[in-house]
Amino acid sequence: MSITKKSILLIFLILFIDQAVKIYVKLNFSLGEHVDVFGWFKIFFIENNGMAFGMELIGKLFLTLFRIVAVAALAYYIHILIKKQVRTGYILTISLVLAGAAGNIIDSMFYGLLFSASNYMGPAATFLPHGGGYAGLFYGKVVDMLYFPIIKNAAGETVFFSPIFNIADSAISVAVGIILIFFRKELNESLEKKQEENDQFAE
Repeated sequence: MSITKKSILLIFLILFIDQAVKIYVKLNFSLGEHVDVFGWFKIFFIENNGMAFGMELIGKLFLTLFRIVAVAALAYYIHILIKKQVRTGYILTISLVLAGAAGNIIDSMFYGLLFSASNYMGPAATFLPHGGGYAGLFYGKVVDMLYFPIIKNAAGETVFFSPIFNIADSAISVAVGIILIFFRKELNESLEKKQEENDQFAE
């Protein structure tokens, strides 16, 4: 199988798993509802307007458009890497980043149109509700559900790890870790090449 096909397959696999889990949680959980899988792992449904791990830093529309541009740039970057015959592992790792970013874009772009609003203590959301969804295009909320309260203090408050996230966030985080451990050379070469291009443009 060619590296191009491997990259596309990996991206669609992550997207499928990410969206399948999100849709299941969205249609079966009310906000704040949780299920204990293990003592240190829970499925805990929340939604957010922001970036990975629920951070909310900038406007919703700008954030969604930024994600779209980032995914397009990553796709082009992968195309360049394949042409240069860079190591397969690095290409697949960048594909993980793209898949993670694309997964949250789908929520932001379409979930507001496709689902009714999720509420605390209320019934679960419905798909294609009568009268339309809870928000317009680009204004959907990102579904998070993975919670690992591994370490707690004496008061029962989670010390580590408190953020709630999703499969897409996980793909990005795992990819970044892999790059920093195994592919720093490739990353540095890409950054140096980009700096050289910027210097030439400035001249």
